[in-house]
Amino acid sequence: MANKILVFIEQRNGSVKKSSYEACSAAVKLANQLNCDIEAVCIGNDVENLETIGNFGISKIFQYKNEQLQNYSSSAYADILAEHFNSSGADVLVMSNSSLGKDLAPFVSVKVKAGLLIDCISLSVASNDIVALRPIFAGKALVECRINSVKKIFTLRPNVFGLNEAEKVQSQVEIKNVDNPNLKTKVIEIKKSEGKLDVAEADIIVSGGRGIKGPENFNMIEELAGVLGGAVGASRAVVDAGWRPHSEQVGQTGKTVSPNLYIAVGISGAIQHLAGMSSAKYIVAINKDKDAPIFSIADYGIAGDLFEVLPALTEEIKKVK
Repeated sequence: MANKILVFIEQRNGSVKKSSYEACSAAVKLANQLNCDIEAVCIGNDVENLETIGNFGISKIFQYKNEQLQNYSSSAYADILAEHFNSSGADVLVMSNSSLGKDLAPFVSVKVKAGLLIDCISLSVASNDIVALRPIFAGKALVECRINSVKKIFTLRPNVFGLNEAEKVQSQVEIKNVDNPNLKTKVIEIKKSEGKLDVAEADIIVSGGRGIKGPENFNMIEELAGVLGGAVGASRAVVDAGWRPHSEQVGQTGKTVSPNLYIAVGISGAIQHLAGMSSAKYIVAINKDKDAPIFSIADYGIAGDLFEVLPALTEEIKKVK
């Protein structure tokens, strides 16, 4: 039985990421079921909205602060988080399965000798123990797992757990200044695609495949995504051809996504791609091949020429909005 649950709060450019709020929601639910304490920890410098964690039922927040920690450093973050994990008396750590979380969690796991389960899509309690549900075999099956070690770490797939606000509490942020952080690696520069949403965290994604026929036609995908307020995604074939950047790739060797709406345009539905998006709440497929595998998992399908369907769909959505 857990004594205390610790939630890692990820920040980017001084602002708490949405996926961390989802981790808070899941962790608070667990803490209520296990009747144990809960607290949060954040590493950075100036984080402007940490007090909003109180909206999810967590009143105690620790912020480790140093201007050199504004950007992620695996060595420094792992040292600080592992030390806090050990000293806090917590035996469970919950964090997002973001790019940062996937890199940081294994380092902390080794340092504190904790079992680690990544990419969990559900957490529940049975016999006073935490049971995690996670996909295996490229998403073709789900398995229930438990961690036998005393300390346990769970990373949660973004956009799966939702933002379920608990009883709001007054949050108290305790600042802990860090002297000489262990910066074996240091981020010199971050290049960001301005105005573009990250497919890993977007609620709506419009993805294009080889059926789009060339990079010059991706403006149709971008226009529909813009109208819907969503992100642009791409299949592996498109990225391998150099039509779109790898940061937009959805699939087993790209990013695993769980949006509310996923629109697959000109994507046949290879198992590698399905592994990365099959957990979307609603899937819409547009493909001229009515027998394409993508239709087997789609909630809605349009068997037709995407060059006719996409402009008409975009215009109709514009009228509605």
